[in-house]
Amino acid sequence: MGSPDWPQGLRIRSAPGTTLVLGSCFWVAVLDGNVVGIVAARAHEEDNTVELLRMSVDSRFRGKGIAKALGRKVLEFAVVHNYSAVVLGTTAVKVAAHKLYESLGFRHMGSSDHYVLPGMTLSLAERLFFQVRYHRYRLQLREE
Repeated sequence: MGSPDWPQGLRIRSAPGTTLVLGSCFWVAVLDGNVVGIVAARAHEEDNTVELLRMSVDSRFRGKGIAKALGRKVLEFAVVHNYSAVVLGTTAVKVAAHKLYESLGFRHMGSSDHYVLPGMTLSLAERLFFQVRYHRYRLQLREE
């Protein structure tokens, strides 16, 4: 079942054949038989949160509500499994990505400069020309 703001026929399904950590899941968005988006959720039992990870929508299908549908799937997962909050971290530079998180109810918790991406060597050139800002978001579902 879709939503009025999602494309007609959009389905969000757990990815078949994936082996995941308990309390985690991976979903794909399928439209007309094609995978058009993905998202994952990873549980953090130590603080009873779920982390939204790897949300991505094929560039040809952006702006159609697919990312919002995927985000809502993670929120639904967190509520059903009784987690207290959903968190995410992003290096996204596009304003639309940040607006999406806020439209889902996330609060911006801060950012840090000079984030080091996996594989970076921190060479002089990288330090001078390739600086990444890392943003943290949180959506509190219930108090602990």
